[in-house]
Amino acid sequence: MRTDPLTRPDRSRRWPTVTAALLLFAPAALAHPGDRGAALLLALTAALAAVVALLAWPLGRVTLATAAGAAAGASLLVDLCYPGPYRLPAFWAPFEWLALIGVLFRAVRRLPDRWAGPIGGLVGLAAVVLPLRFALRMPQGGAAGPVGGVLFSLLPVLGVGGASLYLRVLDARRERAVARARREQRLEVARGLHDFVAHEITGIVLEAQAGQLPGPETEETATLLRRLEEAGLRALDSMDEMVGALRGDQEAAGTTRRPGLADLPELVARFGTKGGPRATVDLAPGVVGLLSAEAQATAYAVVLEALTNVRRHAPQAAVVTVRVAPEPDGRAVRLTVGDTGGPATRRLRLRRRPGTGGTGLAGLAARAAAHGGTLTSGPLGPSGWEVCCTLPGR
Repeated sequence: MRTDPLTRPDRSRRWPTVTAALLLFAPAALAHPGDRGAALLLALTAALAAVVALLAWPLGRVTLATAAGAAAGASLLVDLCYPGPYRLPAFWAPFEWLALIGVLFRAVRRLPDRWAGPIGGLVGLAAVVLPLRFALRMPQGGAAGPVGGVLFSLLPVLGVGGASLYLRVLDARRERAVARARREQRLEVARGLHDFVAHEITGIVLEAQAGQLPGPETEETATLLRRLEEAGLRALDSMDEMVGALRGDQEAAGTTRRPGLADLPELVARFGTKGGPRATVDLAPGVVGLLSAEAQATAYAVVLEALTNVRRHAPQAAVVTVRVAPEPDGRAVRLTVGDTGGPATRRLRLRRRPGTGGTGLAGLAARAAAHGGTLTSGPLGPSGWEVCCTLPGR
């Protein structure tokens, strides 16, 4: 719902607005006794329009649409039924017309779509025909007076209506941009959770399962527990970084370094120390400088996801190979992660809830496409699997 200073509750504005509206009734007390009833009627319509234009809405159960419709309807009704002399409306008409212009601006810009057009049109009509209240009652005035009054009122009404409609479009664009930014932020956090925290948690679960295998406690068990601690700490660090991003911590965001191609050897070495497949990395010389920081972060995430999938689905694979090299034309970088496959033991296979997982590579494919690259995956050899990602250079 659109909000602005005139649609948010603000009690400090009520009494000044009511006081100003009541002042419009003061001249009616000075009118000729025979015209006092007509003067009070004119003051009432002007005061009603002023209150709608200035007060914050909703007021109790009364919405802006209801109040604006009432003000416009009252003005049109007085135009049709005004019983007094033609000169009397000239005092209140300017105040009422300005108030109706204010109501028109708020109605077109702030009302919901289903009400903005009808209520805005009704208020605009009331403002346009307001000069007829006295122009049609002028003796021997002819048609020039009423036509001139309507044209004089029509141009500002069209201008204000167009300006408020333009601002309404800008407001809608801004709301869509904010919603899109929030969605992208949520997706970024989801990617971070999947790419980094899920990887570490997967390792923790698998090593915890390995620690339950029967056998005497040895130095190997102590090493396993240390690796569990380190993986847990890394997961906590990743969570801290994502929480800082959600809070909009610019200082923290500026000091957080994105992982890139240069970090792949450490990632692969850490993967190899947790048991399971033997992992190797082949990083071509000079390939790090070919990709932007954002593309390198995507490449790192691809390797991380592929290694995590090996742990989940092929922990008995003999070898996992990571290769990063430029394409022959030098305009792109090709990254592959392949494993030899093999049946997973029942004890070490990660148990997962039905309906979870399977979204990592799809999300990374979208990230690669955003950089102008591609990501594919498929069988390798008799029982292996390979993930291939191509990213364009700078």
